[in-house]
Amino acid sequence: MEKIYDLEDRTLKFGKDIIHLCKDLPQNTINFRLIDQLIRAGTSSGANYREANETETKKDFRFKIRICLREARETKYWLELLQEANPEFQEKIEFLIMETRELIKIFATIVSKAK
Repeated sequence: MEKIYDLEDRTLKFGKDIIHLCKDLPQNTINFRLIDQLIRAGTSSGANYREANETETKKDFRFKIRICLREARETKYWLELLQEANPEFQEKIEFLIMETRELIKIFATIVSKAK
């Protein structure tokens, strides 16, 4: 898979990948709650990153990037729970967990450099 280096594009693709995974998962009471949480967190990083790029001040930028980092960490949590509930989707979910780890590292680096 080719890496996307523009972070707006990369987080958009990530959000789309989350949506595609969730559409493929079995619809049951456990997945219903996990999917709802995952879609909220998994698409939030990209939205907040775009907002960060439009901020007027460095303080607002740092605030929004910290939200991106927090949402990426939460996304990893929900993916791990979905993986537990859906072992037959292990490979698809593991791919998204790896991408989440990379996004966490990227956002953490931006936070540390924006101080």
